[in-house]
Amino acid sequence: MSIFFKRKPYTVGLALSGGGAKGFAHIGVFQALDEFGIRPDIISGTSVGALMGALYADGYPAGEIRQLFNGREFTEFAQLQLPKSGIFDSSRFSLFLEERLRARQFEELQIPLIVTATDLDNGKGRAFTSGPMVETVRASCSVPVLFSPVLIDGVHYVDGGLFHNFPVSFIRPQCEYVIGVNVSPYVPREYSQNLYSIAERSFHYLFLANTNSDRRNCDILIETEAFGQYKMFDLKNVDRMVESGYRTALDAMERFLTDRKKKAQARQFLQKFPKLQKFRQIHP
Repeated sequence: MSIFFKRKPYTVGLALSGGGAKGFAHIGVFQALDEFGIRPDIISGTSVGALMGALYADGYPAGEIRQLFNGREFTEFAQLQLPKSGIFDSSRFSLFLEERLRARQFEELQIPLIVTATDLDNGKGRAFTSGPMVETVRASCSVPVLFSPVLIDGVHYVDGGLFHNFPVSFIRPQCEYVIGVNVSPYVPREYSQNLYSIAERSFHYLFLANTNSDRRNCDILIETEAFGQYKMFDLKNVDRMVESGYRTALDAMERFLTDRKKKAQARQFLQKFPKLQKFRQIHP
């Protein structure tokens, strides 16, 4: 082997973007990956991507993750409060995680996980790879103004999407292949002139601005405008979003495997994951 060739530590990395309830599409991607015979070696997630990534890395299959959220209401995760540091108190979300995450520490997960959050005190992004899980995931999901910041080791943290809504860059150097799921594509739509709608739209623009380079760094990009038709806290269309994620994953994989510019890369990928070839024969 050439001394100039250095094998990367991970074969497949999975990057999961933020996007509120649109992140239920991540569950459909998990289902597709399982059927492809692809198990990611490392996962990076922001906001809802951190939440879904934590559950998947903790050993939950796609179907069980879906059941955790089916039929739930927003008030089960957040409580309206007198606005001080946020409109909603997300302590109920912590309780939800404490009751369901079997791993209490990052080190206990079945798949290594990177969770991004924003250091509000010092104005920078941070990637968490070790330590307690619950409050870190909660911090990554805490959209500023809507939710109160989360205090971790004396520092206030909010949604990781402010700097890294699509955390591909955290795993790209370590992985031979990166599969990225961006559930927050730009889709122009009408909005209401109220606090919630203006905040949602503003954060959408912010997230869009910091995802372009990450989108280009994916080997397989799973993204569709269909994700954009759902609102940030829509818990009434879980099944539709899961199905959309699943179908989009199938289409993205087919594009990758038939892209003439990626012919050699796709051939190597099929050699590593032979179950994928059988799946294509069953689902042409």
